[in-house]
Amino acid sequence: MTIVKKAVAGTMESSDIMIVVDKPEGKGIHVTLESPVKKQFGDRIKEVILDSAKKVGVKDADIKAIDKGALDCVIMARATTALYRACESIDYQWEK
Repeated sequence: MTIVKKAVAGTMESSDIMIVVDKPEGKGIHVTLESPVKKQFGDRIKEVILDSAKKVGVKDADIKAIDKGALDCVIMARATTALYRACESIDYQWEK
């Protein structure tokens, strides 16, 4: 799937994460993370976001994540929603 517009999912509330997906400036998926727990969990947060993009079928995107202590399931849900919104897709089939 291809990113066609900027999209957002999530909030800035405690235990949530805001994911902003935008058209890529280059090739690949680039994740920028802001989080008070970036040092401890930054790699895992990015891994969940990248896995979500892979499952949705997005290969090129600029993703900004602003974390406020979200669990993996919340990160995956927010990332998936933002990616589908950015692709303007309603085809909710995950790639394996």
